[in-house]
Amino acid sequence: MIRNRTNSPSDAPNALSDALRACRTSFVVVGLFSLVINAMMLAMPIYMLQVYDRVLTTGRIETLIMLSAMAATALVIMGAIDALRSAIMVRLGRWINARLAPIFLTLSVRGRLLGDEAGAQPLRDLSVLQNFVGGSGLTFLFDAPMVPLFVALCWLLHPDIGILALGAALLLFSFSIVNDRLTRKPLLEANVGQIRAVAQAEAAIRNAEVVRAMGMLPAMVERWRIVNDRTLEATQTASARSGVILGITKATRLLVQIAVLGLGALLVIQTSLTAGSMIACSILIGRALAPVEQAVTAWKVFIAARIAYGRLKSRLLTLPPEAQRTRLPAPCGNLTVEAVSFVPPGGSQAALRQVSLAVEPGEAVAVVGPSAAGKSTLCRLLVGLVQPSSGKIRLDGAELGHWDLDQLGRFIGYLPQDVELFAGTVRDNIARMGKGSDEDVVEAAQLAHAHDMILHLAEGYDTQIGDAGAKLSGGQRQRIGLARAVYGDPRLIVLDEPNANLDQVGEAALAGAVDELKRRGAAMVIVGHRPSTLANADKILVLKDGRAELFGPRDEVLPRLRKVPVTTTAPASVPQAAPTASDASASQQARQPVAASATQE
Repeated sequence: MIRNRTNSPSDAPNALSDALRACRTSFVVVGLFSLVINAMMLAMPIYMLQVYDRVLTTGRIETLIMLSAMAATALVIMGAIDALRSAIMVRLGRWINARLAPIFLTLSVRGRLLGDEAGAQPLRDLSVLQNFVGGSGLTFLFDAPMVPLFVALCWLLHPDIGILALGAALLLFSFSIVNDRLTRKPLLEANVGQIRAVAQAEAAIRNAEVVRAMGMLPAMVERWRIVNDRTLEATQTASARSGVILGITKATRLLVQIAVLGLGALLVIQTSLTAGSMIACSILIGRALAPVEQAVTAWKVFIAARIAYGRLKSRLLTLPPEAQRTRLPAPCGNLTVEAVSFVPPGGSQAALRQVSLAVEPGEAVAVVGPSAAGKSTLCRLLVGLVQPSSGKIRLDGAELGHWDLDQLGRFIGYLPQDVELFAGTVRDNIARMGKGSDEDVVEAAQLAHAHDMILHLAEGYDTQIGDAGAKLSGGQRQRIGLARAVYGDPRLIVLDEPNANLDQVGEAALAGAVDELKRRGAAMVIVGHRPSTLANADKILVLKDGRAELFGPRDEVLPRLRKVPVTTTAPASVPQAAPTASDASASQQARQPVAASATQE
């Protein structure tokens, strides 16, 4: 019933509509089941009609038995089909979630890199949509088209009762419209407020140490309480209004059924209607008005699903799909950066300006400079997290944007300034949450000189580290992050402040890891301030205010670095010729900015 086709990232803008389109056959089947269910419900009014008008007047027991057996069979069939319909709807909701959740998770990760703050909200919206489809919220939409049928049957039994049924249906339908008008705005406010409240709570919990240590908890709780109170107020307003409409709807439905019985009794007295028809009309009207009343009851769920659907659709349209790329041969690690500039999204000032450098396999480039010089931004550009505003970054001659990102990630090792670990075991994190072999995991840990440290943990490689590695010290997280970065023998390794949380033993281990990685032919870019960072480097890049002040072999840059500290004012003009792969050419480039600096001095 459901066409199974996995959406690729390029399908993202149409993913939601494609998923619903793939469910059309299932929706048709559910509609047919609903038709059968409502047809089987006619068994009760027909049974009452025959019992009152035929059995009671003739006294035929065999007729009563036959009618009872037929009615019971119809009700059993109705119950079985109703259960099957519910099972299909539950399965359908689950299928929609399973198909779309990977796409929205991918979009959420990409959105976060672009500064989006939605977080996991699209996944929560998808759960709302799943609950609506898989629950009773969608059922009334399939039962509602049967309302005219039951009204028409009442009309056939007697026009006066048909007019009463039609008027009652229209009246209750108007109640549902009023309910929508009165509750739509507060429900939207409550929905948005709940998202904000949850986001603030998650931020406070995520930064629990800072919040608790510096006495920020009361202020954070107060900020959350203000948003939460507004959310609760909007929810209460919507619920109160909906409750009033629902109460009026229930009372109206009961009054209508009493009116039908009263009118039916009058018509029976006037011999215009039989007693059996009177009872049958009462049952038919009850069934005709049930979907309308159910719509008022489930309106809150329907509105929430509609809001969630709108956000999901907007999400797909906001983030453009990633182009499908041809898979390239495994790189050797030749990295070139050609006059790269970068302006953050929504910003007006460049974080990097015309930066050029080159790294060959087996080389390590140390990137140094004051705070806000653009070092971390350069790291994010080198691993493809963001795209340069101008200029080119190439790996083995191919622009990073031309690589398939999933393929490229296998050849890149990255240790960000803030080490991000995941709930799971040490082994899981080193293996990049995949199913790598034990040999590869241990080899990566040994390469990062973290093996002995891991063995001293409570369960060794199988130690659960908690959310974001909360059970580990800063130095332990740093070394496990380094082991993850070197897992799988990557060709390009970018380390942003890898020794920030390391002691002397950790720094010695890091130096040994860098030497071994260089021996294996990896191209390395290391950001740092400590002398140990420069000791392992073959080349040095000095950044200041987003510009490259110095770049070249370490032995040539270090003397100039002492004469022109990175804390001084940047030279007015820095030549930006693209570096070549050889040290001799790099040396020539290094002399150019140095000469410029000397001229300015």
